[in-house]
Amino acid sequence: MAAHRTSASHRFASGKTPAAGEATFTSLGVDSDLATDLDSRGFTAPFPIQATTLPDTLAGRDVLGRGRTGSGKTLAFSLPLVQRLAQQDKARPGHPIGLVLAPTRELALQIAEVIEPLARVVDMDVTTIFGGVSAKPQEKALKAGVDVVVACPGRLLDLMGQGLIELDEVEITVLDEADHMADLGFLPNVRRILRATPQRGQRMLFSATLDNGVDTLVKEFLHNPLQHSVDPSTSPVDAMAHRVWMVADKTAKDGIVRRLASGEGQRILFTRTKHLARRLARKLVQAGIPAVELQGNMSQNARERAMRAFSTGQVHVMVATDIAARGIDVSGVELVVHVDPPAEHKAYLHRSGRTARAGAAGSVVTLVLPEQGRDVQVLLKKARIRADIERIRPDDDAVAALVGRVADAVAIEDMPEGVAVKGGSPGGRASTG
Repeated sequence: MAAHRTSASHRFASGKTPAAGEATFTSLGVDSDLATDLDSRGFTAPFPIQATTLPDTLAGRDVLGRGRTGSGKTLAFSLPLVQRLAQQDKARPGHPIGLVLAPTRELALQIAEVIEPLARVVDMDVTTIFGGVSAKPQEKALKAGVDVVVACPGRLLDLMGQGLIELDEVEITVLDEADHMADLGFLPNVRRILRATPQRGQRMLFSATLDNGVDTLVKEFLHNPLQHSVDPSTSPVDAMAHRVWMVADKTAKDGIVRRLASGEGQRILFTRTKHLARRLARKLVQAGIPAVELQGNMSQNARERAMRAFSTGQVHVMVATDIAARGIDVSGVELVVHVDPPAEHKAYLHRSGRTARAGAAGSVVTLVLPEQGRDVQVLLKKARIRADIERIRPDDDAVAALVGRVADAVAIEDMPEGVAVKGGSPGGRASTG
């Protein structure tokens, strides 16, 4: 490919020299136009994982990043992706030059939201590819020509099989949440996709752990990668307070859940199944607490409405299952409640990681029925979490302290769009999807 983009006159200016001892985006090698855009949107200083990885990724080195969701890793790979690809020719139709793989459609959309503002600065086009929605708009975008594709493996392979996209000109490939890819059984598809990209291209892989085959993926596809580890999600977060509350019975548990959901701050409640998530969200709505559900049976439009309502603060409560909420990056979540304790410690850590993000404080509560006590103790030991099991009733002061200021009750007819209203489709009253 040509050394510089020929379809646009845009060229980066060199950045200014920072004061001694200060880490800035420009001092790390980010071009000044991108740094100016970041500053205008409130990104004034790099997070640790950005500061450690950017000098290597901007130089074209392969990188293995071990940063938890919420640590700033999306921007850490988006900046070198955009800056380095801006030096290439515009992509030909059906032949993207940048590829980001994500395990879920929610994560793919969130990644695209980070890349797109940067891409606009350098006249690059970005599109998302995932299942659960019509492929027609995705096919149209590919035929028109896009520089960067953010994709889930399944739909991407489908389009590759139809000859609608080829990866033979991909210069940079990013694999985000590789451990989650492994958990979902996606690694065979990921290998097929990576083998379709040029071997000479730059590759960046981000994963909380290296088990379940992720380590072999690193060995096969990354070239002498530099490893950077910042606050991995497999270790406890200092800013996260863990509480384990044993309740007398299901009635007491329901009472505590309702109280914990009634506060003004953002909170996520985790349930074991899709059915339980739907039922709890609708119970809360009937009690005057706006709540959205996020679970696998929802249509993509319903999921996006739910995410939008929660991330913008129109709704303070999300009830979610493990798979649906994995990779979601919403700032300001102050409380995570394990309504149903997870089956294994990795799920506990991933759920809990929705709070205490980017250095903020957060609380995690696990509700335990008497018969679950022994299993939860084993789970906490494996997760390396120290928390005593306390016996709690719905009217205890400890519950009130976590609730904080109670939000005003909302009538059903005044609920915002996206809430889980009984009788409507999952995730929205007006949806027919």
